Amino acid sequence: MAEKEEGVKLIGSWASPFSRRVEMALKLKGVPYDYLDEDYLVVKSPLLLQLNPVYKKVPVLVHNGKILPESQLILEYIDQTWTNNPILPQNAYDKAMARFWAKFVDEQVTLIGLRSLVKSEKRIDVAIEEVRELIMLLENQITEKKFFGGETIGFLDMVVGSMIPFCLARGWEGMGIDMIPEEKFPELNRWIKNLKEIEIVKECIPDREKHIEHMMKIVGRIKAA
Repeated sequence: MAEKEEGVKLIGSWASPFSRRVEMALKLKGVPYDYLDEDYLVVKSPLLLQLNPVYKKVPVLVHNGKILPESQLILEYIDQTWTNNPILPQNAYDKAMARFWAKFVDEQVTLIGLRSLVKSEKRIDVAIEEVRELIMLLENQITEKKFFGGETIGFLDMVVGSMIPFCLARGWEGMGIDMIPEEKFPELNRWIKNLKEIEIVKECIPDREKHIEHMMKIVGRIKAA
């Protein structure tokens, strides 16, 4: 077993897709780390507020005294610090497009797929179709590929995987919505099956029932806001 890298700590949450994707990257790179779990829906700890006073959110990576927030930035830092098993594409254009689609998922799909869906004043079937239009763009990106990055799991797989099948889909299930049925999204569902076969991914998928309960608490908060 590799010796523990000096000062590698991750402050995260078991239910956070942003935290889980960072764990996937660390595991893929074989970097041992200390993990501190935050129950951020209840209270934000003094440590979290100290380490991330700007956004006050998980995850936060601490490496040899250096503090880094924001999951996508952390993924890039991990990839450049530990160069084995590359996460980001080597080609400049492919790297830029991976960042583009990751931003699309974290900003557009997350907003429309949960907050806007829950708060929508439209008919639910209309709101669902708006979410599916966004997801179809990802369906087109994964067509005829094993993973978004090619033959091995990479940056975009970690972002999309942690957010859609292993987070938002739990909320949709709790709401009684089959958002990504196989007949509409055959390529995305094939990709999800591929993801679930990877050990480091399986280790980072939250317990389904517990996660659905968690996501419904978030849905309740959105409705009440």
